[in-house]
Amino acid sequence: MSSRYHQVYAEWQRDPEAFWATAAGAIDWIKPWDRVFDPEYGVYGRWFVGAECNTCFNAIDRHVERGRADQLALIHDSAIVGTVKKYTYAELKREVVALASVLRNQGVGKGDRVIIYMPMVPEAAFAMLACARLGAIHSVVFGGFAARELATRIDDAQPKLIVSASCGREPGRTVAYKPLLDGAIEMARHKPERCLILQREQQRCELTEGRDIDLADAMARERAAGANVDCVPVAATDPLYILYTSGTTGQPKGVVRDNGGHMVALHWTMQNEFGVSPGEVFWAASDVGWVVGHSYIVYAPLLAGCTSVMFEGKPVGTPDAGTFWRVIAEHGVAALFTAPTAFRAIKGQDPQGAFVPKYDLSKFRTLFLAGERADPETLKWAEQKLGKPVIDHWWQTETGYPITNNPVGLGMLPVKHGSPGVPMPGYDVRVLDDAGNPVQAGMLGNVVIKLPLPPGCLPMLWNADQRFRDAYLREFPGFYKTADAGLVDQDGYLFIMARTDDIINVAGHRLSTGGMEEVLAEHRDVAECAVVGVADDVKGQVPCGFVVLNAGVNRDPAEIEREVVELVRERIGAVASMKRVVTVKRLPKTRSGKILRATMQKIADHQPWTMPATIDDPAILEEIAEALRGRDSV
Repeated sequence: MSSRYHQVYAEWQRDPEAFWATAAGAIDWIKPWDRVFDPEYGVYGRWFVGAECNTCFNAIDRHVERGRADQLALIHDSAIVGTVKKYTYAELKREVVALASVLRNQGVGKGDRVIIYMPMVPEAAFAMLACARLGAIHSVVFGGFAARELATRIDDAQPKLIVSASCGREPGRTVAYKPLLDGAIEMARHKPERCLILQREQQRCELTEGRDIDLADAMARERAAGANVDCVPVAATDPLYILYTSGTTGQPKGVVRDNGGHMVALHWTMQNEFGVSPGEVFWAASDVGWVVGHSYIVYAPLLAGCTSVMFEGKPVGTPDAGTFWRVIAEHGVAALFTAPTAFRAIKGQDPQGAFVPKYDLSKFRTLFLAGERADPETLKWAEQKLGKPVIDHWWQTETGYPITNNPVGLGMLPVKHGSPGVPMPGYDVRVLDDAGNPVQAGMLGNVVIKLPLPPGCLPMLWNADQRFRDAYLREFPGFYKTADAGLVDQDGYLFIMARTDDIINVAGHRLSTGGMEEVLAEHRDVAECAVVGVADDVKGQVPCGFVVLNAGVNRDPAEIEREVVELVRERIGAVASMKRVVTVKRLPKTRSGKILRATMQKIADHQPWTMPATIDDPAILEEIAEALRGRDSV
């Protein structure tokens, strides 16, 4: 099948407002818009101004009313606890209405903020949708975030109420949430009126009298009473949620997502970009605390009438490197969306892909990777072992859905390893030099998006318009700054090489650490790798590589390190000045799978560093420091 991509992208370019007005026909509106796009409204303009809608109605109620009541809406699969719970659209509505009634009884209404601080349990999704039903604004904080991080978000969002749980589960350990929640409220200047607490069987907690309410008991009472909560009309431009992303000053940035444009854009992506139809099963192996969880566990699949899988577990160790294939086979998953780091972990534990043929993957069509750069070697490994298309794509917390992709629903374009595809409708992607001038095709520069951003992207930061302008719009007037460095080739494919902070200057040569990582990953014994720039008296900066070896490799690490250095010299040249490669047991990562390169760089440079709030396992940083000390002593 030939791709319709170029035709569809050209349609958007010719008349963006007509394009999005047509896409908006898939959404149920309480009141139609006065203007599709108003350039005078807000920081750079707003979409669907004057319209009224409700996101929860579009995600649940309309499907119940139109023949999908008995279709599965949500499958919760906990590989850690060993349970599977399934909810039809009718059952999902019942749970969401019960929780919305609990919230309403506690005074939560339109425009109020509710923080959701929960593990990967169905109640986290219920809480998001219950807020949307009431017109309240939810802010999901990744479960297990340290108390101080939660406190800063409480003070910024000023929630009326917090929904939380007694504990979260990780492989081999239980994380108590209640002490973190109590500590955060104690630190915060703003005090929420109530906390709804889900008591999990694995570890219950003491409730604070007068403040805390048992969530399950309260919901059970509302269900028994036959609670009914209508969907509250909100403006399309009203906030649906605030999602905090890290800021350079240490103060998190509250990315705001609106109701109307968000629904239009996400619904469009499910069929056109991900190629998943109503009634099919879609699995985003992320966490509801991250943007992928918001967009592709909760909202997009439900808006499109699909079945969404919500997974509590890890790609390896729960119990083995076949976990993902078990979930796909058991639930009939058509498309999986996960981070490249998950596949590097699977590849590292099962380099031969021995687990793949043990499962029936006949319904599985496509693997989508995003969240960080997908190195070509991992991508090729997945293609080879699965025998399915593997699609790398690129976006940000701020955009809410893919900037570039290979649109399966429009007919796939040829895959270029190392590229996250081509710009999607709505995104006019350019590459500029530091002075703001366009660079030639194939040249490295600053990746930017011409304003206005499409529907569904952030229209502002929470209560911080000037910070929004300063962080994203000031450096390149007329453009949104992605803070990523990359290039666009002659065929229009984007290649993201690094965050702009990760471009290193070696003796006057601007080199991409991402390009070097691609070379390190080519070595047959390397499972994972990272490259950072460290200070050098002569050249300003030189690269330092870190490699994790595949399971079962028993060669001398020093020999492998020499081979890797030689490989970089061969592929990139002596200009890279790659002389130092260190073998480590693990790489430090955030809980969403991003490698903490900036912290590794500080450790390698003997600079002061602080423990990142999002780190998955703090012990890994000491392992990195120890490996470097061992190398320095030699």
